[in-house]
Formats: sequence, C-alpha cells, structure tokens
Amino acid sequence: MTNPLYDALFAPHEGKTTPFLKLSDGTTVSHGAFLQEVDRTANALVSLGVAPGDRVAVHVIKSRQALALYAACVKSGAVFLPLNTAYTPRELEYFVGDSGAALFVCDPSEEAELRDIAAQTGAQLKTLGANGEGSLTDLVAAQPAAFTPVARDKDDLAALLYTSGTTGRSKGAMLTHENLLSNAKSLVEAWRFTRDDVLLHALPIFHSHGLFVATNVMLLAGGSMIFLPKFDVETVLSRLPEATTMMGVPTFYTRLLDEARFSKDLVAHMRLFISGSAPLLADTHTQFEDRTGHRILERYGMTETSMNTSNPYEGARRAGTVGFPLPGVEAKVCDPETGAELPTGEIGVLWVRGPNVFKGYWQMPEKTREELRDDGFFITGDLSLIDAKGYVHIVGRGKDLIISGGYNIYPKEIELFLDALPNVKESAVIGAPHPDFGESVIAVLVPEDGATIDASAIQEIARRDLAGFKRPRHIEVVAELPRNTMGKVQKNQLREKFAAAFQPVAS
Repeated sequence: MTNPLYDALFAPHEGKTTPFLKLSDGTTVSHGAFLQEVDRTANALVSLGVAPGDRVAVHVIKSRQALALYAACVKSGAVFLPLNTAYTPRELEYFVGDSGAALFVCDPSEEAELRDIAAQTGAQLKTLGANGEGSLTDLVAAQPAAFTPVARDKDDLAALLYTSGTTGRSKGAMLTHENLLSNAKSLVEAWRFTRDDVLLHALPIFHSHGLFVATNVMLLAGGSMIFLPKFDVETVLSRLPEATTMMGVPTFYTRLLDEARFSKDLVAHMRLFISGSAPLLADTHTQFEDRTGHRILERYGMTETSMNTSNPYEGARRAGTVGFPLPGVEAKVCDPETGAELPTGEIGVLWVRGPNVFKGYWQMPEKTREELRDDGFFITGDLSLIDAKGYVHIVGRGKDLIISGGYNIYPKEIELFLDALPNVKESAVIGAPHPDFGESVIAVLVPEDGATIDASAIQEIARRDLAGFKRPRHIEVVAELPRNTMGKVQKNQLREKFAAAFQPVAS
C-alpha cells in the first residue's frame, strides 16, 4: 500500500534543489530543504503520540512551518484540520472538541487563553508562531530529517474542514486522499500548470483555496510559489514581476485596480489570473481586462468538493458564469423539491458528482444522507442554471449563505448568537452588497417587549466572540420581522430594504 497524496505531491521532489517557496524576506526554500523539514515535523508528531487517523487541529498564522505541518500530517497519516485564524476561543472550543483532535497547535500568544480548551477536550497543546517560533518548532528541530511515509489508502481521510451549518452547528467535511489528489490533477490539466510556473500566493492556508487548490496544484506541477503572509497591495505590486500566475479572491483584484501602478506593463509577463471563493462582478471583469489585457478566469468550488467547475483556459471566459465541469466532474441542475433533473436553462439546485466529492460529514450521518446521494451526487444548495452552451451560472444561494471576502457565512449561526443576548427577542441576519468584500453582514434585531437594544454594546460582544468576517457590520433595530402566512421570515424583503447599507452616499 502506498500514500497517494505524499507519493504524488511530495515524493517526486525529495532531494531536489529546485525552488519551492520564495519568502517575503527574500529567501528561497528548495523542494528538498522543505521536505527535510517535513520529515522532522512528521517525527515530532509521532513523538507526541499522534497516530494515523488522528486529527491535528491547527490555528496558526501562515508560514512555511505551518505548510510543513500539513505535509507532515499527510506523510504520517494524520488528518489535517486547519482553522481560520480569526476564530475566537468560543468558536475553537467546538472545533477542537467535536473533531476529537489529538493535537492542537496554536500561536504562542494564544497559549494561555487556549490551554483550558485543550485540557477539556483532551488534546495536547503545542505552539507555532508566524516566524517559526514555538514549542512545536523546538521539538521539530531535535528530530531526524528522515521519515518513512505511512501507508494510506485512497479512501483514507487526509483533511477535515469545517463549514458552517444552517442549523448553527458547524459540519466537518471529511476529505480523502483521492478527493484532494484527483482535484489537483484536474486543475493542473485545466489551467495548464507546469514546473516553469511561479504562483503569487497571498491566500490564507487555513482555507481550501490557498491550501488544496493553490499549494497542491503547484506541488503536483513542480513549480514554485511566492509565499506571502497575506495580501498586501504594496508587496503584491513589488513581487508580481517575479510571477507567472496568481490566484485570489475578488477583493484582491478590486484593490489592485485601485492602484494606478497596476498596469498592462506590470503584468505583461503573466500567464493567468484566477479568481474564486466569491462571485466576481462583471464590472471588475471589464475593468481588469481593459487595464491589463488579461481576462480573469473564474471558477467554482466548495469546502466539501474543492473545485467543481472552471471557465476555460482556451475559449470564452464569460463574466457571470463559473464555466464548465472540470475533467471527471459531473454537474446537473435539479428541482429542489423532487430532485428531478431540470431542462437546460431552468434554475434549480446544483448537484455535482466526481472523485473530488467528500466522504461525508464528520459524525453527522443524517446530514450526510440528506446532502450526499447514494449515487454519489452531492446537493450543493446553490441555485444555478446550465445554459445552452454548457456554462454553469450560480444565480443565487440556498440557505441564505453570505460570502464576504471569500469566506462563507451562514446566518443561522450568527442569529443563534444574537438571540441569546440580553434584550434581543429575535434576529435576522442577511448579506448586503459591499464594494470591497462582495457582501457584508447586516443584523436586523427585534427588542424584547419594553426593552432597548444598544447596538454599540452588541458590536462589542461580537468583537469578542465572533470571527471578524462573521461580525455584523451594520445593525438595524425594528419592531417586528416581515413574515409570510406560514410564519417564515421574509429575508428577501429585508435584503431589498437594506440593500444600500454599504453603498457610498451620492454627493
């Protein structure tokens, strides 16, 4: 038995001096040097008692050491669980506890605050900082740079990624070696990546986009990455001349367009710009092409599936669409009530099937049965249509999903949080168009009878207990929420009423 992910992504680079990571301080880490660090990290995991199949929860800032930890989990057979760096202790307690993580790795600055969570959930706690400092790093440094890959099957778990649920309880999507590897292979083929490519990587690596799309694709292709801690306009402008490709969220591209220095000459050598994680406005497409001569390639994916569709590398990249199903992926639009496939051009719920589709939700068999059919089709919940030319259009989102800056936000989770606060009788959370983030969060609150709601106090509590991307950026207090005859809150009316909350006021 082999280790599918390690054998395909990492093993071909062992001992090679070819460049892999070009860091923000100007240094370059070769493939071979990186894999030696991976071996030491894998030995450190084993020394801590982490066994194949154990979950390793990681809440750390992006760094080469954090990336080596992902690779070490693959090589040692552990299940990698990356957690958004914006999560608060209140949120982390659920993820670490629900996953049954054997090891919890956090930033050194969080150690005191998270020690109790680790103790309560039975996880060992180690630290890893942005500059590589921490108790895990100290342990890694003392290990030998040789480790034999642990045998894994294609259906064994490689990662566990949590995606918020409409019931308020987050769901852990179980991703196998085959899920991740098949998707990387499809993307390398679809986007024409080779060992000559240099990817400008400014995405976080706690998210599927930055980790399983960007990193796995570059490992499989054998290219290198300009590995930046975060998206910073000045840094990106200065490093773009070294790159051939870039992956980003719409916010990256709107902020670059705000800079006059972002010009056709600056990106004349670039091969490809890719956007995802949130819809790209047609106006952004047009502005970008007018400014640079490049047509951004937009694609569509989910935590449960990685990438499903992509606009073509060769051919028309159509604004407002997410292109065609990737090689090996099937897509169909179905009636949300009956599940029957709908004719071309009709709007329904998108179903997808392929080797990229996850194994199911962690410890949620009923939820898995609801959304993952026996024939392998996954019900995405996204409202869509497939036009006569085969392009997939995402025309709306089921379950009132909000996507802000590339992050998925499910209103029910925030509503449960708000409803529990003093003086709040009930709440409705909606998304409204935002010029920078695509959408942002609005909370519409109804006070308890005779009570007054202090919006500033609620904002303060949200700052303490909710990740930044989930916090309501605007709060409205109303006497009652609009409802239909069945008592269901009419969120469409709220979205219409507050659609301009984040738009500039005309002078």
